[in-house]
Amino acid sequence: ASFGVSPVEANAMDPQQRMLLELAYESLHGAGWDKPTLVGRGTGIFVAIANNDWSDIVKASAMVRSVYSATGASMSIASGRISFVLGLQGPCVSYDTACSAALAANHAALRALQFEECEEGLVSGVSLMLMPATSWSFAMAGMTSPNGRCHTFDRRADGYARAEACCSFALASTPVNRSSLSVMGSAVRQDGKSASLTAPNGLAQQGLLLASMVDAAVSPSMLSMLEAHGTGTALGDPIEVRSLAVAVLRACSGP
Repeated sequence: ASFGVSPVEANAMDPQQRMLLELAYESLHGAGWDKPTLVGRGTGIFVAIANNDWSDIVKASAMVRSVYSATGASMSIASGRISFVLGLQGPCVSYDTACSAALAANHAALRALQFEECEEGLVSGVSLMLMPATSWSFAMAGMTSPNGRCHTFDRRADGYARAEACCSFALASTPVNRSSLSVMGSAVRQDGKSASLTAPNGLAQQGLLLASMVDAAVSPSMLSMLEAHGTGTALGDPIEVRSLAVAVLRACSGP
């Protein structure tokens, strides 16, 4: 009701869309904007969303006959609905780059602000596991741990464990309150040619790390924390550690 969505339409909506609406507005409101002040603003919406289990659920149920079934299961509507409900007129895009979707969405929001394509940006990411098919396929490919435990950077590493989450934050060109954090730089790259379609490329990872530091105008010695992808696999973990060692740790220790 708070977003003008009828019970009939809400019933046909992907739960991920409902969570995105709630978290998106909570983030914007926490940053100092409410509904009346948002209408007509050039606020950009950048949503990371990769799971589309709801589409299969709709196809296998009576909801498939609902006039709202198409929009309720659409990845593009996941971001578009936020702009529609709040009356926002800035860029509005849904991103699916698998594990890096939220980072790719954040990169796009940062660039949009830097190039003055929007007044402020809203970055949101969501992942819900509603059906078992994706977990089965990942398990068959050896990506997930048979024990359901992720031992990242550990000799016991045998895959990662899937999880659910929804997060959202607002980006602005200038700080809006004392709790604001700064995004200093960003970079997006691709592995290119590697051992296989899903295998990481160490040289490409090093290039990504260096490019992000150059964009942020910081040196490796200025970093106080590193957050890794951490695939929890015998293939991905060593490559990522070596990439971090070459691009960051070795640079900090000197030649």
